[in-house]
Amino acid sequence: MPFIKVAVLREDLNREKKQQLIREISKAVTTVLNKDPHLTHIVINEIEDDNWGYAGEQVTVLKEQGFSTEKK
Repeated sequence: MPFIKVAVLREDLNREKKQQLIREISKAVTTVLNKDPHLTHIVINEIEDDNWGYAGEQVTVLKEQGFSTEKK
C-alpha cells in the first residue's frame, strides 16, 4: 500500500488544485507501480514560506528578492 507525502509551499493551492494533484499522483502510482488506487494514500503538507529554505535563505526572503516558484 503506497503512502505518498507531498510537501508544497502554501501558495495558491486551492481545493480543486489539491484534488487534481491527488488524482494525478494516484494515476502515476497506478501506471508506474501497478498499484491499486484504492490502496494508495496521499498526504499534502503545506509549508509556510518562512519554514522552507533554499540556497541558504528562507523562501520569504528569496521572494522579496524576486524569486518566483511559477513555471517560466
